[in-house]
Amino acid sequence: MNAAPFVPERPTLSSLRRTMQDCRGCPLYRRATQAVPGAGKRESRILLVGEQPGNDEDLTGKPFVGPAGRMLDEGLEAAGIDRSAAFVTNAVKHFKWMAVEGKRLHKKPSAREVSACRPWLTAEISVVHPDVIVALGATAAQSIFGRAFRVTRDHGVPVDTTLAPHAIATIHPAAILRQRSAADRERERAAFIADLTIAARLLRSATTDARRQTATERGRG
Repeated sequence: MNAAPFVPERPTLSSLRRTMQDCRGCPLYRRATQAVPGAGKRESRILLVGEQPGNDEDLTGKPFVGPAGRMLDEGLEAAGIDRSAAFVTNAVKHFKWMAVEGKRLHKKPSAREVSACRPWLTAEISVVHPDVIVALGATAAQSIFGRAFRVTRDHGVPVDTTLAPHAIATIHPAAILRQRSAADRERERAAFIADLTIAARLLRSATTDARRQTATERGRG
């Protein structure tokens, strides 16, 4: 069982947001407040994929609005990427959690749960049709690039995929927040920004290519 039967045949962002709430493709819906669809415009040229919603996202129904979202905002700004022009989403649409001392804490989704949810991510990508995809963290990267992909080894390196002209992976912004020392956090933050800067460069390259293509087509006309 996976999400495929619940995905509209001809998806739009609005229909995906609506039908996602009825998804029963895996058991995660049972303990989540709601499904959390991606956020952004259909015209977004860069699409960022995280792992799954956190507690704040589960309650608000919006992706990347908690501490990791603020870290992502900082990284995008430092790299010269306009967050409002990006589409942000997650590989898994329901919050998987465990109770610890009265709090709902993140629990990593299984490979089976990620696979079950992939039709939603594929549909979002097909609607947005981005020039650049950025996978944030191992779960997102393996959902997009395959289970052999390793973020620790291959972050910041352009990856071939049929889903977009350009794609790379980097760490999840939550990984920066989990570092114990200020020095470790700053090191991981710098690496994160460096990877996002590569994404910004790929985005500029895609823009140049599109302009050249347009000019060529006009010349032929």
